[in-house]
Amino acid sequence: MQLLDGKAISSQIKFEIKNEVEAWIANGGKKPHLAAILVGADGASETYVASKIRSCEEIGFTSTLLRFGPEISEKELLEAVEGLNNDPDVDGFIVQLPLPKHISENTIMEAVNPAKDVDGFHPVNVGKMCKGLPAYISATPFGILEMLIRAKIETSGKHCVVIGRSQIVGLPMSILMQRNEYPGNCTVTITHSKTQNLKEICQTADILIVALGRPEFVTADYVKEGAVVIDVGITRVVDETRKSGFAIKGDVDFNDVAPKAGYITPVPGGVGLMTICGLLTNTFKAAKKEIYS
Repeated sequence: MQLLDGKAISSQIKFEIKNEVEAWIANGGKKPHLAAILVGADGASETYVASKIRSCEEIGFTSTLLRFGPEISEKELLEAVEGLNNDPDVDGFIVQLPLPKHISENTIMEAVNPAKDVDGFHPVNVGKMCKGLPAYISATPFGILEMLIRAKIETSGKHCVVIGRSQIVGLPMSILMQRNEYPGNCTVTITHSKTQNLKEICQTADILIVALGRPEFVTADYVKEGAVVIDVGITRVVDETRKSGFAIKGDVDFNDVAPKAGYITPVPGGVGLMTICGLLTNTFKAAKKEIYS
């Protein structure tokens, strides 16, 4: 078993971006500016946004956080989105999900200017990605692709099984893994809550990407010997033995699966850190006007 160490890989990527940003600014470029909107106080969202802010400071970005209570109306949130759309200093921004139930996530995502949609959720960016055109790729799938590239994991001709069909991870991941380039050229099976014989399908996977939000759902009997196992899950689970009162768990039972896997990502310290890198990369592209002039 080889560990796909998100901490080590993300540190290397951030080091590379930092050097590029310094050179960009030295040549007269504008300091990249990433903003985030956070609604409510979801634990996982708080953790992610805090990590984003730290990362921006590390690599020389400007960062802005707009906080709103869970009672904010959809109209008020749309106004905040429009304010960032029209702010010439903000290169890219995210609206942290999930949002309260009275707010339509699709309505909010579609209100984001595609040129500033560094999360890659807007239909314009999703459509461009599907057609293989230049676009912001969703941050988590982007991070997973980077892991595969830097570990030099062969994907061509492999069977990739994705558990989960979310617009954030599962759907874009299934599209990216079948495209005619590296990483890609996989035969892809996307599975979900209505899939029959899920365990048997997973047992045929050379690459298993798990993104369903159920702590330690995947055990060793789901996994083919030597498979690449990518765990996207991140859930706070009550743990009274810890000072914080909780533990972070992935969707894969790491201790059970690791001895059987060829490669595996830990949680924490895996895909979550790579997601930040995807976001930073997209923001720098936005600052340089690489995708949208």
